[in-house]
Amino acid sequence: VQLQASGGGLVQAGGSLRLSCAASGRTFSSYAMGWFRQAPGKEREFVAAISRSGGRIYYADSVKGRFTISRDNAKNTVYLQMNSLQPEDMAVYYCVAGRWEVAAPLQYDYWGQGTLVTVSS
Repeated sequence: VQLQASGGGLVQAGGSLRLSCAASGRTFSSYAMGWFRQAPGKEREFVAAISRSGGRIYYADSVKGRFTISRDNAKNTVYLQMNSLQPEDMAVYYCVAGRWEVAAPLQYDYWGQGTLVTVSS
């Protein structure tokens, strides 16, 4: 499956962005989906994951209550709604697809190209 993330950009602290990730192929609903991020000089970090049906969702503690992951299997797309953005959220965000909705990056087989989120203070 190929993943194409979009929706990144520049936003002021406290603002919102919605990231989208469109997947190719007809098997989107057979993959758990997730988002990771990586800031300059930092390790890749789990953000959120959603099961194949959307019934199970997990968030990193750092984004819980501010970010919302969702998916539309009819549109082969997963979303990440990000509210109350802070400078520490600034990173390249990657969407991923794998068998299970877990926080371990190595469990995901497919990675998108990333979309940059910049938060100004």
